Amino acid sequence: MWNLIKSDIRIAMLKKILLCMVFYCVSPAAVALDFEGDFTQGGLLQGRVEPGSKVYFKKREISVSSEGVFLLGFGRNAGLQQEVTVELPDGSRKIHKIELSKRKYKEQRINGLPSNKVSPSKEELDRIWREKALLTAAREFDSSHNDFLSKFIWPVTGFISGVYGSRRILNGTPKRPHYGVDVAAPNGTPIKAPVGGIVRLVHQDMFFTGGTLVLDHGHGLSSTFIHLSKILVEKGAEIKQGQVIAEVGATGRATGPHLHWSLNWFKTPLDPALLVGPMPDASK
Repeated sequence: MWNLIKSDIRIAMLKKILLCMVFYCVSPAAVALDFEGDFTQGGLLQGRVEPGSKVYFKKREISVSSEGVFLLGFGRNAGLQQEVTVELPDGSRKIHKIELSKRKYKEQRINGLPSNKVSPSKEELDRIWREKALLTAAREFDSSHNDFLSKFIWPVTGFISGVYGSRRILNGTPKRPHYGVDVAAPNGTPIKAPVGGIVRLVHQDMFFTGGTLVLDHGHGLSSTFIHLSKILVEKGAEIKQGQVIAEVGATGRATGPHLHWSLNWFKTPLDPALLVGPMPDASK
């Protein structure tokens, strides 16, 4: 009889082990996961797990700092139900659910652009694709820098003339959404680094974006500044928050001087305005 009981116990234990393997079973104390940030489309979350843990999102392993910090970014039309998997140092796993809020986006009409900036020729399209590849590569850096831990500041103050996610109609032709925030300012206005980082791309004249600068803030998070009249830093330079890096211009596809500031988590465009809050009064 005792042998039968021991056999039943072994079978029960084996079933439990198998169930844990299937459902990533872990103890409640081992699955601690904290987030701060904006739980919304276009938002950025900063997560914290036990140091030494691994984090997986959309089948990709996400970089985790030695302190257990990592980033997650969600695009303009991201699904409202998201999942992230955490693997603890002991190998146990847990799937965490993330709920995002849905956003409504504005429509923006811009007229008076040169016709080729709306419908480029084949030669111009070839150039556009080459330049897009440069931008994509600059945004793919997964550096260990943690400049993103600082509170972001506005790179320039002024009237906000374009917002993230708005549906754009250029010269009457519907185009892709606007992935960034536009701030109108006089030509030559100094642009400051919103937080520190490494310069990954400097280009004086891209077809759509004109003078273009990409600043890597760490863990796949980068800022792109476009339509610049002048770039004051070099590729590879280490930049401090508040350092003047460029000047406002109207280069590329622009109808007047302004800064277009976009924020990316790798290839995913985020809303930079969510990180800086209301525009400060430029008169103060």
